[in-house]
Amino acid sequence: MKFFKGVTAVLTKDLQTEFRSRYAINTVLAFVGGALLLILFALNAEQLSPTPQSALVWIVILFAALSSLSRSFVMETEHKTYNLLRLHARSEEVFVGKLCYNYLFCLSVNTTTFLLYIFLLGMPIADSGAFVLLLILGTAGLSGVATLLGAIVSQADRKGAIFSVLSIPLMFPLILILVRTTKAALIEGVIQNYANDFWALFGYAGATITAGILLFDYIWDE
Repeated sequence: MKFFKGVTAVLTKDLQTEFRSRYAINTVLAFVGGALLLILFALNAEQLSPTPQSALVWIVILFAALSSLSRSFVMETEHKTYNLLRLHARSEEVFVGKLCYNYLFCLSVNTTTFLLYIFLLGMPIADSGAFVLLLILGTAGLSGVATLLGAIVSQADRKGAIFSVLSIPLMFPLILILVRTTKAALIEGVIQNYANDFWALFGYAGATITAGILLFDYIWDE
């Protein structure tokens, strides 16, 4: 019970901070809107084949994530509240609370991006169940990697540059899987060949979140 109270306290603090400033959400929505309009008018995305169509939306989401998901830990060092967290919460409570915040934030951004993308391109949803599962697992993978790396780079001088350099190699396999599953969920429909891709998403998300929880103790103690 104490663990869940600590997680809820960290999550509530981050949500209240974001609602007051609206820094991350405004930045991300502006980027997503501009990127989608550029894709629609400059690349004629509605005329592309299914694989590029599925890849473009995740490229937009990836760079939107790189611009915002590290903020959950970076703002603690910027506001000089990192040591205050150490006094009032345990490491696993802080990490899970930050992870929950990143997950909720990323899920809202991903859902908004996909809905806009589908509307602008007039794309159908071939399998709605697979689409929902894709959003849940894809968001879990992105937020798991971003939360751990955000904790690592929060003490660095050039936080944004280091976060991007570390994130892209780790998220690249995830994006490749997400492109295939997106093509299945939106365009082709899920068939037996895609079952392994959804299991791979589940494994990736589980592995990154578990690794983050285990490794965060070493970051927390430094």
